Amino acid sequence: MISREVCRRVLQRAASTGADYAELFAENTADHTIRMIANKVDSIQDTVIAGAAIRVYRGLRSVMASTVDTTEAGLLRCAEQAAEALGQGTAALDIVLKERLFGDIHPVRIVPVTASNREKAEILKAGYFAAREYSSEISQVSGMLLDVDHKILIANSEGLYAQDRQIRTRLIIRAVAEVNGENQTGVCSPGRRMGLEMFDSIDPRAVGVHAARQAVTMAGAGYCPAGVMPVAIENGFGGVIFHEACGHSLEASSVAYGLSQFTGKLGEKIANEKVTAIDDGTIPNAWGSINIDDEGTPAQKNVLIENGVLKSYLIDKFNGRRMGMPSTGSARRQSYGFVPTSRMTNTYIAPGEDRNEDIITSIEYGLYAKEMGGGSVNPTTGEFNFAVNEGYLIRNGKICEPVRGASLVGKGSEIIQNIDMVGTELDMGQGMCGSSSGSIPTNVGQPLIRVSSITVGGR
Repeated sequence: MISREVCRRVLQRAASTGADYAELFAENTADHTIRMIANKVDSIQDTVIAGAAIRVYRGLRSVMASTVDTTEAGLLRCAEQAAEALGQGTAALDIVLKERLFGDIHPVRIVPVTASNREKAEILKAGYFAAREYSSEISQVSGMLLDVDHKILIANSEGLYAQDRQIRTRLIIRAVAEVNGENQTGVCSPGRRMGLEMFDSIDPRAVGVHAARQAVTMAGAGYCPAGVMPVAIENGFGGVIFHEACGHSLEASSVAYGLSQFTGKLGEKIANEKVTAIDDGTIPNAWGSINIDDEGTPAQKNVLIENGVLKSYLIDKFNGRRMGMPSTGSARRQSYGFVPTSRMTNTYIAPGEDRNEDIITSIEYGLYAKEMGGGSVNPTTGEFNFAVNEGYLIRNGKICEPVRGASLVGKGSEIIQNIDMVGTELDMGQGMCGSSSGSIPTNVGQPLIRVSSITVGGR
């Protein structure tokens, strides 16, 4: 994308006013999206994002400048702007760049950009019409097939010159069911760090059926009763509750400034001993996986909590300076226009030893959260609120009638103490996580778990 020698000259210019660290991040990203609604392809959209960002540090002062002009002259101008904004200093860096090849643990067989729109549309149509034809109660379906080809280059004053290519594919089917004048929505949205070969193992028709079944089930359901009760949260996207309620509080962007409920608690028991939580960017072809992070640090498997004990935070280079700790390969950004910071990749609660049937039968009266939805959290306090997309009441140890309108309300530091049963079958769900460095792909996961006591919002 940009030659090693040009990168060296740009970094030298960026560091000319006394920076003790300089970095260049360049990207060229092609997004392709096909949308369907009203039984036809509604739009085909191609977007290209190309540009570069230059960051400089001096101590705990950081400046970033960005540009769409990636010629040498444009990059040098951008470097000058960053250097001038940093202010005068005395240090001078002697920069020698050496190319590093980190390899690719996420092989792609069918690069989506090389496939025709017709081929992609057939995949989308298969999922769309499977949802549409599931039931006469389905009143509306929408679908989207997206693929991303994200190429990045990172060079820095520590001598790094590296490139990476990240290809991702995702299918999203959303169905609306109407029962007795009530509308409910179901959605299914699998994604992988793969090309179109993803559909060798994921049947688009099954995606459509999943979305439609959920919509019909919830449209015919009564409202969930409110109260404090035990809740069984299913595997897969159920892991979003750990991601939001605890994961963000373990990111250095909060911890380094004392704005996290877990600041200063390394080595302390913060969760039930059955809880081991991991962020692993090295899982082959997983939606949130990376080869290197957006600072060029190799992806790692980071054990955050082990048997209830806090073992690690998620750290980027700059916040690592403030904390006096090394990067954990956790720096991520939506694009060159965002300042990278510590973020999650594939975050999950590790499998335990409890049988699924034992978890359900242990609950006399409570809620079975088969599928979680979105929510919000305050990382400083850990207080959260999550919707339950598909829920059922549990009576006398048996899953009974579906209920809608359920939400889970609580505090992260308390919920991980109350996870007292952890199943054996890990699964993952895909999402887009928004934070200060933009929207990035992340996986969430867990086995079936039991939370002994949590506030359930309902009627």
